[in-house]
Amino acid sequence: MEFTITGQLVDILQKDIFPAIIGIQNGHIRSVERIHGPAPSDLPYILPGFIDSHVHIESSMLVPSEFARLAVVHGTVATVSDPHEIANVCGLQGVEYMIANGNTVPFKFNFGAPSCVPATSFESAGAALDAGQVEQLLDKPEIKYLSEMMNFPGVLFQDPGVMQKIKAAKDRNKPVDGHSPGLRGEKAKQYIDAGISTDHECFTADEALDKLKYGMKIIIREGSAARNFEALIGLLNDYPDHILFCSDDKHPDSLVEGHINQLCARAVAKGIDVFNVLKAACMNPVFHYNLDVGLLRNGDPADCILVKDLQEFKVLQTYVNGQLAAENGRSKIPHLPPGIINNFNCSLKEVSDFEMPARQGLQPVIEALDGQLITNKLMLEPAVESSMYVSDISRDILKIVVVNRYKDAPIAKAFITNTGLKEGALASTVAHDSHNIVAIGVDDESLCKAVNLLIQNKGGVSCVKTNLEMVLPLPVAGLMSVNDGYHVAELYSLIDRAAKDAGSTLTSPFMTLSFMALLVIPHLKLSDLGLFDGDAFELVRGG
Repeated sequence: MEFTITGQLVDILQKDIFPAIIGIQNGHIRSVERIHGPAPSDLPYILPGFIDSHVHIESSMLVPSEFARLAVVHGTVATVSDPHEIANVCGLQGVEYMIANGNTVPFKFNFGAPSCVPATSFESAGAALDAGQVEQLLDKPEIKYLSEMMNFPGVLFQDPGVMQKIKAAKDRNKPVDGHSPGLRGEKAKQYIDAGISTDHECFTADEALDKLKYGMKIIIREGSAARNFEALIGLLNDYPDHILFCSDDKHPDSLVEGHINQLCARAVAKGIDVFNVLKAACMNPVFHYNLDVGLLRNGDPADCILVKDLQEFKVLQTYVNGQLAAENGRSKIPHLPPGIINNFNCSLKEVSDFEMPARQGLQPVIEALDGQLITNKLMLEPAVESSMYVSDISRDILKIVVVNRYKDAPIAKAFITNTGLKEGALASTVAHDSHNIVAIGVDDESLCKAVNLLIQNKGGVSCVKTNLEMVLPLPVAGLMSVNDGYHVAELYSLIDRAAKDAGSTLTSPFMTLSFMALLVIPHLKLSDLGLFDGDAFELVRGG
């Protein structure tokens, strides 16, 4: 197949824009010809495709093929994808499932070898990947890097298993992604010197600058829960070769609205040089991860997009390997019903399973922070009735529980504040990183109903309140739907609305809930084994 594209070509490296005709043959660029003389004034701009430099596809609740269907509409042609969510549930088979499903569509998924499965020893996951299995994955050509090394204490203390995984990646000339929220100074230098090349967890510009000076690249994250764009975007003009963009975790309704294109528009609106913006969005990921993604050079794969302008970045067409994947807001990728892989082995619960005997004195309470993965640790006195702790709507101190979904085990219980929930309960099997069932509720009956809805469906998100029981089933590993991505986005919007109608004041209630069991992010979280202090990196005594 041979055809041409005409437009204003944006040469990011040379910082030049000129009218050109691009010849495409057999999925590659065979020629780039500058148009001399007058050219139409309304030509679209031709750019390399956008790349999400760190994303967990599973968090979109869509299998890779459906994620691609939605993402290409916004000009995304590739992702750097960490499959550790499904790996925590299904192990090696889960990673292989993602690769195989991603290969069914015209899109460039670049998967990593999960480095931390399970993320810690303080929770129950469905699978584990040892250093030998990580090496096995790194030998695959589809595996481009070692995924985020969340066990930064293991790096600092040179844990043999951790260091073996890092060495395996370095021996294969594959980069190592980082994950070190709040790490500064000499500890940050030690972590980076071990071979860690990126971080997407910086909350402040000062933290990012600290890591940049030691040679690390910073990935600016703007997802459905964690949003660090405003804090970090000012660094881009000073460090244009060391900044990338990512979403990390993006729910389906958010993906329908936009992707990396939105970050480009916001950055340009803030006065950031457009060529620097496009470096972060299109080029830096290709060079850092050695991706087989085209950059509008002769011989490159024809991965490119046409946009109306360089302010709003409205995408007119998206090409992947020369194939038209999206046009004028409509995806050209068909819905392909996927197979199902899962690991779900717990029984239905009783209301009495959620009872929590009261103790003397103040208790540690998780304070959820809207738009952040970190939490605060508060010491408060929960409400007590008949010698049992109960949720207190008036003070917004509610029960939070984590239920082991891989086997029948006692339920871990604690308290959370700053969710705003006034009735019913919310539950999710998207519960990073081990993906047990996490739930919050105003009473034990509602908690039990919300949790049992997920057990009956072997995964999903649920909302229970007066005269309403809603569930969005996620039968693929308890993380992803088998349905059309746009339909999933509609259903998710409805259940998100129901959660907010029940009183939740969080911007993304289910996304925030999913991170309340993520132990590697400070300061206080809850696993199926109990409360966890992320600063001391240990379970809270009596938690």
